[in-house]
Amino acid sequence: MKPLAEMACDVLRTADGREKTALSRHYAAQWRDARAAGQTPDIGAATPPDMPARPDTPALLEPRDVPVRKPGTPEGRIAMMHAVAHIELNAVDLHWDLIARFTDTRFPIGFYDDWVKAADEESKHFNLMCDCLETAGSHYGALPAHAGMWRAASDTTADLMGRLAVVPMVLEARGLDVTPGMIKLFKQAKAHDAVAALDEIYADEVHHVAYGSKWFHYLCGRDGLDPTPTFHDLVGRYFHSTLRPPFNEEKRAEAGIPPDFYWPLANQGR
Repeated sequence: MKPLAEMACDVLRTADGREKTALSRHYAAQWRDARAAGQTPDIGAATPPDMPARPDTPALLEPRDVPVRKPGTPEGRIAMMHAVAHIELNAVDLHWDLIARFTDTRFPIGFYDDWVKAADEESKHFNLMCDCLETAGSHYGALPAHAGMWRAASDTTADLMGRLAVVPMVLEARGLDVTPGMIKLFKQAKAHDAVAALDEIYADEVHHVAYGSKWFHYLCGRDGLDPTPTFHDLVGRYFHSTLRPPFNEEKRAEAGIPPDFYWPLANQGR
């Protein structure tokens, strides 16, 4: 079995989405089997690429240039599923990059258990959305996508706490806010496969946000930092957008993110 950091880089250097996620799930299963057997596999060290490999399509556009489609139409629902698939593929790479990039920081083995599991689940999510797109007569890559998805990773290549603050605790937490509305739209359209996929994604994402919160608080405790102002400082430094309500306060709390983390940032009109 390869060291985990090398596995992570293999995934990051695989371009095709289906192939990337198949390799991700294969390596996650190896890790899971080793851990179930009572082993502590080698983490190793590796140099992840600055940008993960990507397929030739979709075309990546600046956010302002991505076409807006009405969500109540079949075309709008396809666009929404395509956007979710794109987010999930980026999440696969974000979690494997987190594993490979910060091996110089010592963590309990549970850190790697959590993020391997998260990467495995994001891989499953990508494939669920691809299946839904294909059922609807489309596919991943058929529409343009958001070019800025990797910016949070690029900005935090040297700041692990910044990565945890912005990726799981801001970007993935935003998924908890918006997914219930998407599920409602697909229920109204009687798109049962999409509803089932989004329900599964929604349940899993609570855990991914919780992993971010857990390990962010772990680092704050180890370094003697107050988590709330530390979070505010890092979000101000690395998050280049605005935290906008409404917030899914119940699910955010379930994931370990209290209101005083995000409401003050929204109230400041950032």
